[in-house]
Amino acid sequence: MTKKYTQSELNDLLWDAANSSRASVDASIYKDYALALLFFKYLGDKAKVEHEKLKERFGDDEARIDAKMKTSRFYLPPGSSFDEVYKRIEDDNIGEVINIALKSIEEHNAAKLAGVFSGIDFNNENILGKPQQRNKMIRHLLDDFKKIDLSEVNEDIIGNAYMFLIGKFGSQAGKKAGEFFTVTSVAALVARLARPRPGDRIADPAVGSGGLLLLAGEEVRKQGSTNFALYGQEATGSTYQLARMNMFLHGMDSAHIEWGDTLNNPLLVENDGLMKFDTLVANPPFSLAKWGAENAESDPYKRFWRGVPPKDKGDYAFISHMVETLKPRTGRMAVIVPHGVLFRGGSEGKIRKQLIEENLIDAVIGLAPGLFQTTGIPVAILVIDRAREKGGERENDKDILFIEASKQFKQGKAQNSLEPEHADKIFDTFMTRQDVEKFAHVAAPDEVKENDYNLNITRYVDTFEEEEEVDIAATIKAIEDLNPQLEKLEEQMKHYLRELGIK
Repeated sequence: MTKKYTQSELNDLLWDAANSSRASVDASIYKDYALALLFFKYLGDKAKVEHEKLKERFGDDEARIDAKMKTSRFYLPPGSSFDEVYKRIEDDNIGEVINIALKSIEEHNAAKLAGVFSGIDFNNENILGKPQQRNKMIRHLLDDFKKIDLSEVNEDIIGNAYMFLIGKFGSQAGKKAGEFFTVTSVAALVARLARPRPGDRIADPAVGSGGLLLLAGEEVRKQGSTNFALYGQEATGSTYQLARMNMFLHGMDSAHIEWGDTLNNPLLVENDGLMKFDTLVANPPFSLAKWGAENAESDPYKRFWRGVPPKDKGDYAFISHMVETLKPRTGRMAVIVPHGVLFRGGSEGKIRKQLIEENLIDAVIGLAPGLFQTTGIPVAILVIDRAREKGGERENDKDILFIEASKQFKQGKAQNSLEPEHADKIFDTFMTRQDVEKFAHVAAPDEVKENDYNLNITRYVDTFEEEEEVDIAATIKAIEDLNPQLEKLEEQMKHYLRELGIK
């Protein structure tokens, strides 16, 4: 009997199943196995529904059914479904059984799923432990997922649930979460600020598990269009696989996700050059050390012509890459950066000055501290619009909008949160582009030059709050009034101490 779940029901069920047997395995690693099995279960349940429909048409003619299944969105060869693997749950080599099934799925769906499970080894003793410990964890996962029927779950719900699980694992992974997850509320704001449009090529050069890229696509859907294409590149193999699964679960089978180092080996290329995009979004690793500065001068794509960033800080390397992959005179981007990007000198200062003189920087938005698991420091969003350069439709817009939104958050015990009303206030201010006292300022070019091309937000937005004047006379009188009470309490304390024999 099939079951239809609400979003919250499925979220809770899947989290309980995915997290129930984590034991001593680190969340940042365990997630790869739990989410791979979830994806495996989803494929199995959907294939089972398709098989039953075909059986109604063709009866027991398995040859015809199998031939028809091969033309479906995906194909599970005999022996590779979740249910068939589950029948062997007590096998001592259950990890190997899963590996064989996943490899078979990849091989029979090369166009869409090639490599989606590569690097995930359910028989890995170094990560999952000795056979007894490893098999116990795997059997618990299989048992828990077996109880959840995904056959009637649509793409929106399963896709949202998958993102929910990534977020939950991210909250447990600490600083490692930054490798695969951007807090959804912040990612959604970045996607809005990039303003994707119908027909856009949208890319994320540090795609992680793909949530930010999908949210950028969702911005186009909100405009009533499905006419957009998604692209991304990710350096970490296990995270790349999460992105691939994430795209598939959201129905974005045609998303083009590459595995590799964007800065040293960009793989989103065409016609012997870098692929150009209408919209870019990203949350690159902050101040990445050893990013490849030694190779920048000889970069075949000339991405670092404005200057080579410091070898121990790759922030402007990602920014330079993104600017060079935007379509000239039309492309837009929004990128999350540490505040140092706004004011550091040296080669970074030279690059920043060049970007400003090219009239590319559209807005600088400072966010609250503590919004990310990975860092407690406040971060900023840099919005760049190549429509402002010469020949673009905004070439006459010379100012830069500064938004100081560090107080826009809801305080939490371990982590602060950006609530919808905070994001709306930031976005609405970005769109209206007007001064707002102690919150936003539109700075003319001369003002930025006077500040020596420093984009530190507090240079432009006055956040000083006047303190209430202290009535010194009243305060002295209040202290004098308290003195007799304090003396009385002191005498009582001495009396109690004497009764206890304490001198």
